[in-house]
Amino acid sequence: MTTKSHLFYQTDSRRPVLAEARGIYMWDVDGKRYIDGSSGAMVSNIGHSNPRVLDAMRRQMEKSTFGYRLHFETEPGEKLAAKVAGLTPEGMEKVFFVSGGSEAVESAIKLARQYAVTVGQNSRWKVISRTPSYHGSTLGALALTGYNPLTRPFEPMMQPMPKIPAPRAYLDGLDIDDPATGNHYAEMLERKIIEEGPDTVLAFIHEPVGGASTGALVPPAGYMQAVREICDRHGVLLIHDEVMSGGGRTGRFLGADHWGVAPDIIAISKGFGAGYAPLGAMIAHDRLVEPVLQSGGFMHGHTYAGNPLACAAGLAVLEEIEAGGMMENATRSGDLLKSRLNDLMQRYAFIGDVRGRGLLLAFELVSDRQSMRPLPKELNAHSELVELAYEQGLIIYSRRTRDGVEGDHFLVCPPMITTAAQIDELMEMLTAALDRFAERVEPALRRSA
Repeated sequence: MTTKSHLFYQTDSRRPVLAEARGIYMWDVDGKRYIDGSSGAMVSNIGHSNPRVLDAMRRQMEKSTFGYRLHFETEPGEKLAAKVAGLTPEGMEKVFFVSGGSEAVESAIKLARQYAVTVGQNSRWKVISRTPSYHGSTLGALALTGYNPLTRPFEPMMQPMPKIPAPRAYLDGLDIDDPATGNHYAEMLERKIIEEGPDTVLAFIHEPVGGASTGALVPPAGYMQAVREICDRHGVLLIHDEVMSGGGRTGRFLGADHWGVAPDIIAISKGFGAGYAPLGAMIAHDRLVEPVLQSGGFMHGHTYAGNPLACAAGLAVLEEIEAGGMMENATRSGDLLKSRLNDLMQRYAFIGDVRGRGLLLAFELVSDRQSMRPLPKELNAHSELVELAYEQGLIIYSRRTRDGVEGDHFLVCPPMITTAAQIDELMEMLTAALDRFAERVEPALRRSA
């Protein structure tokens, strides 16, 4: 890569120029093919360049590409909102479209606060979240995020929000299938509500199935139900951040659907638009929205909210998911991929945990499975293995597991159209990368033992 780039994002590292993407595959301008093993950032749920979604977008482009929400209602927006209301729990009838996950979370906490003010609960403003967690990059969403490298530089600019530990039973040596484990972590929420003062706590936000910060963390038995009961007991609103787990990736439209637990507000994005257009949504219960609208309206908005082109894309994505049985395939392919990842634990002693639901899966590297001690942080395994996989033509996604400074987990989340044969291909690439990684890491592990 010799040409100068005027773009900048997180780092100054360069990547090949993308030429084409179809299905689960992507090609650079030099003709090298990659498997999109993480669906980008867990976005491209239905694969790339789906012809029916592209056709729907072309048809909408010929009609209109923008209509400001205060000037016009649009057919794609109304149809998509109705579709979403039909896929979410009873009473979740109101949909507010946005362009991404951070906007969806920001909208959720602002609606929660405005509702509280409207019904005379002005003292409620604190939103409890978990650590580690990631809820977005805007200052409001970042205040909910429990990931020090991302939050620390901006702390003077934010209103600190209370945190409780995420239910990482595998690190605490607890049985994920024991309801007592779920209650153990849920009780941390109740204690925090009482400590802060129940009349000051507005909401609790969490991911039903973990995203990047916890690496596809599945809650222990009983946790989801206990959290709902605790929120109800103290008049605290429950917000589900389904930005990564929503849209069918876990085998259900919403991650929380696996437990039959309904929140008060949902934030969704990423796979919801599947990468075809910037799209997300806040979905809220009628009982919250109606008082706010009757008291003068929701004091919040984004210019591209309800953009007709984005909504046309989102509607076509949902229709493709249903017509293609993609949620069912996410379950089948996810079960197969998870079993293959579990098989790797027999081959590599440094794989300490495999977790997830459907095609939202991750594995974590450790120095020792008994203690779950992380790999030495100077190995930079979270970036090293990603680069080795990239050289093989496999894209995976990593994050530091513990406080953002050590620990290494990797998300393996190919699109929901992935076949068994493609999983074989993916695993061959991943195994080759792990073999090369093992050659580098095992001497260091022997020295640190």
